[in-house]
Amino acid sequence: MSLGALATGDLIWLVAAALVAGLVRGFSGFGTAMVYLPVAGQVLSPFEALTTLIAMDIIGPLPNVPRALRDGNPADVLRLATGLLVALPFGVWALTVVPAEAFRYGVSLAALLLLSLLIAGVRYRGVLTPKLVFCTGGVGGLMAGSVGLPGPPVILLYMASPLPASAIRANITLYLILADIGLLAVLWLFGQLVLSAVMIGLLLILPYMAGTIAGAAIFRPEQEKTYRAAAYVIIAVSALSGLPVWD
Repeated sequence: MSLGALATGDLIWLVAAALVAGLVRGFSGFGTAMVYLPVAGQVLSPFEALTTLIAMDIIGPLPNVPRALRDGNPADVLRLATGLLVALPFGVWALTVVPAEAFRYGVSLAALLLLSLLIAGVRYRGVLTPKLVFCTGGVGGLMAGSVGLPGPPVILLYMASPLPASAIRANITLYLILADIGLLAVLWLFGQLVLSAVMIGLLLILPYMAGTIAGAAIFRPEQEKTYRAAAYVIIAVSALSGLPVWD
């Protein structure tokens, strides 16, 4: 779908979704895809939705990289990214053989499942071994390619752990940036990179970056519970909007 062929109302929804997704990403370190894709999947094809997400998401979080490098653990992020790259092509292949509706509903259901686990208090209390971190990245790669959600397994590993909020946020931020780069490359290799959708995604950079900067500016580690609750509510609303009950 070209920018000219996109209805004005649909474009407004995409801009709003990008702005809110950036806000959540800025103050929580995650949530871009879980907020944006359930909305984008209602007006774009699966690969168009993924392409717009990548185009806006690669640049938007860059202002937060210096802080993330200071607060996070780059070695763990590298292990996550390696696992992701191994599994990512299999996820993209799966997306090429399923109906478009399956992508839209899969995104919403995956987001709601993650949300339910976090609210239920599921916590990983063991040691974050290199093997565990690598395998978690691999599961993230499968989800990135099939439903555009590289974050859920990693979020469950880190956000449901006793690590400090600043370290969790930093690791997830760096990992998701690398996930975007990997997904971009794999989509190109599969011939599924939609150039017209790239232009739409570039248009969404401004609202997304504005939201990211605003979210990072208001983040305070001592108010961790407040930020998590806000992220949960926003993700739930977006995910529910993508379910067939509203069709």
